Amino acid sequence: MCMNVDLLETCLLTGRWDDQLSASLETHPATKLAKAVIDGDFRAVLTSTYAQDVFRVHPSVTKFDEPYERLLQWTLPSVSDAQEQELIHLILGVACLHAFVQANWTGPDLNIKPSDVVVPPKHPLSISDPLLNSKAVAELAYGGEPAYHLAQSAAFLRFAQIIFSAPRAQLNYTTPWWRLRVSIIHEQLLDEAVPLPSDMLGCLMPLMERTSSDPDLAGRLQLEQGLLEHLFSHDKSAAEHFVRAARATGLQYELTGALGKRTKFQQNALSQLVLLAESRKRDGDVRERSSADVDINTSAGPLNGSRSRNGGSEETMSIKPCVPETLPLNDDTLLEQTEFTSSNPSTTALLSHLDPSSQPPLHPLDQCILLSLCLICPPPIRSSRKGLLYFHSIPLPSKWEMERELALRYLSIGVVKSALEIFERLEMWEEVVKCWQSMERRDQAITIVRDLLQGRKEEADSVISKGKDISSARRTTLDSAREAKLWCLLGDLEPEHAVAHYERAWRLSRETSGRAMRSLGGYYFARGEFPSAVRCLLRAVAINPLLSRPWFILGCAYMRVENWEGARDAFSRCVAIDDEDAESWNNLATVYLRLDEARKGVSEEGDDVPKGRDVSGITVSLSNKTLAFRALKQGLKHRYENWRMWSNYMIVAVDVGELSEACRAQARIVEERAAKIGVECVDEQVLARLVDAVTRSPVDPVPAAGDSGLDAVQIREQPDAVTDPNGGRGLLRRVLDLFERTILPRLSSPGILHAYARLLTWQTRWEDALKAHLDGYRCGTAGTFEKGDTDVEKWREAVREVEDMVDVLRNFGSRVQGLNWRHQGRSIVRTFVGRSKDFEDEPEWSRLLEIQNELRSEE
Repeated sequence: MCMNVDLLETCLLTGRWDDQLSASLETHPATKLAKAVIDGDFRAVLTSTYAQDVFRVHPSVTKFDEPYERLLQWTLPSVSDAQEQELIHLILGVACLHAFVQANWTGPDLNIKPSDVVVPPKHPLSISDPLLNSKAVAELAYGGEPAYHLAQSAAFLRFAQIIFSAPRAQLNYTTPWWRLRVSIIHEQLLDEAVPLPSDMLGCLMPLMERTSSDPDLAGRLQLEQGLLEHLFSHDKSAAEHFVRAARATGLQYELTGALGKRTKFQQNALSQLVLLAESRKRDGDVRERSSADVDINTSAGPLNGSRSRNGGSEETMSIKPCVPETLPLNDDTLLEQTEFTSSNPSTTALLSHLDPSSQPPLHPLDQCILLSLCLICPPPIRSSRKGLLYFHSIPLPSKWEMERELALRYLSIGVVKSALEIFERLEMWEEVVKCWQSMERRDQAITIVRDLLQGRKEEADSVISKGKDISSARRTTLDSAREAKLWCLLGDLEPEHAVAHYERAWRLSRETSGRAMRSLGGYYFARGEFPSAVRCLLRAVAINPLLSRPWFILGCAYMRVENWEGARDAFSRCVAIDDEDAESWNNLATVYLRLDEARKGVSEEGDDVPKGRDVSGITVSLSNKTLAFRALKQGLKHRYENWRMWSNYMIVAVDVGELSEACRAQARIVEERAAKIGVECVDEQVLARLVDAVTRSPVDPVPAAGDSGLDAVQIREQPDAVTDPNGGRGLLRRVLDLFERTILPRLSSPGILHAYARLLTWQTRWEDALKAHLDGYRCGTAGTFEKGDTDVEKWREAVREVEDMVDVLRNFGSRVQGLNWRHQGRSIVRTFVGRSKDFEDEPEWSRLLEIQNELRSEE
């Protein structure tokens, strides 16, 4: 009977055995090995005769210095069929990977060690677990980033990595998927995420097409790609993959509201946020959903009671609840859980049948998708097999990462001693140094780093391996990545010798330490040596382009040397990595504006311009200012309270014609700065531009029909005159709100009030316009002129204001019913004349007397 290889590979992916394969257990050894992997019996697989062939030390090896690719045989001479050979390789690779995961993530402790797997040669060769793991940790260092050296059984991960990366492994259609899983786990061992080879994700495209017929497999693949993107901090791309995973599995979910109560004293039901979710109907739905919450105990093993893929019968099983106990809140105010008073939430028709307080359980895969969307780690997993079942589909932290998180929480609340103890036990020396620095004990931090470098204080694996049969050259290679990092730490602690320490780290790492170049670039930047900073940071981002901070400092260094195109590229990379980095968006906008100026300068100097490159002032200006406007708009989403960014945004918005946004920006600036600096926070030129944009349009577009050759109906059918948000009546409401709701309740000045009066005049609100003019006069130079003031220029300016105010009264007075404007005008002139008797000899004095006589004669 032929074995269904594709089905076997699918079972390895999902971690569930299919009864269709049971018939080939006796006839095909690979099937038996695969079932042992799915059952979690890794010792049986990794000590089998096939494993002994693959993991046997090559006969030609006489020293332990060879890398693992040449140290072991990696062949199966006892198997003649090529397809079966590759299938066994795949099974052994999966067993190694899952053994490493069980040792460092899910538990319980492994019952096998790497030394039990590696078969030594006939001649004497010292092989021990510390040596195997030290070699693996050194080889797992990637992209200049060291791997975590206390990871247990690291050799298993290295074995899996070699098996899945071998060219012969391409016969198995799921190999690219397993390479993805190995890469995700490998990234979590590194100090910083490092980009993968460009062909990694490209190899998954055929697999996506092949799994499209199986919704759950397609969903798993999208989910795991999203988790990889999340490791790289590509949250937008990760979210897209998570959404695609939900669509593939048929998960329906929605954040909505439902009436309910959250507190004990709440009388009225209010809308409460609730997540509604429902999985698609699957075969064996009850068995799938219950498996996430119960332990399955059968006499034949953990999988004998599994539901078969073809709907086969299940054996009797005993079900014991295995969920954490729900502890009561015992809160004086909050209820134990939200009490929903309505079973009909405001949602779409697809989920309207769900009761918020009693939703059906989700399929475990759908739970993983929602957890990934929320980026919330699931509760602890009690069973090792169930932990591996969905391990690749959830963002589960490793054992050391969970302890590190605890230590960081201690550090954040000032419990430094407890944090220091955890970091020292985990041998995370960079965090140890930070703890000592926070206690203002830099000398102690320096002592620790120097002791590690000089061998007076040794890490756990170094202590264990000391005295073993290992050459001094190999010992240096084993610790080079971590030693380089220690020299970087010493450079941080000793600024006076920083350059020498960073350069030594760079040499030790054989020019692969991105940390050394990042630190050296930052050192040069802080001291104003910008060309040197650019040189170092370019090396750093070439090694690891996933970190936004080096790109940001590089962009700033480029700005200092006025390399605007380089700065643009650097800040573009910053916002591509982290689109919530408001400072990078702001700098990117600045660079776009400077690019415009630089290109204009090149054009004016008559330098050679490449063909096809547009350097015309208008085109380049419009293009770059628009890009600057968009960059600032994006940055303000994440730095809403930054008044400097709002000020830049306002100016650029005016330049590109986005006047409604300029109006919004001016309002935000007033809200943030009015209490501190008063009227200086209002840009009166921008305010005048806003009023001009409104008043240049006709008050009513319909009377203009005769001038345009269109009738009134056609004018009304053209919405631009009214709905254009950057002019006319479309902008009027925003500008009025800016004056009446934001500026005038807080501030007043002649410029502000006269601009407001012009707007009211355009609306033919004569009385309000006249009042605004009078208020502007009272807070202007003439209205505040004091008797005894001897400043002639100030007095002349005040005279002009008096003339203007009288003209306003003359123009507006007849339009305001019940207003004796002549009397009010005489009163203004008389008051000002009385305060300025000291200036009777000035030529303008006669003009004041003329105005008085004119007002009397008109009356």
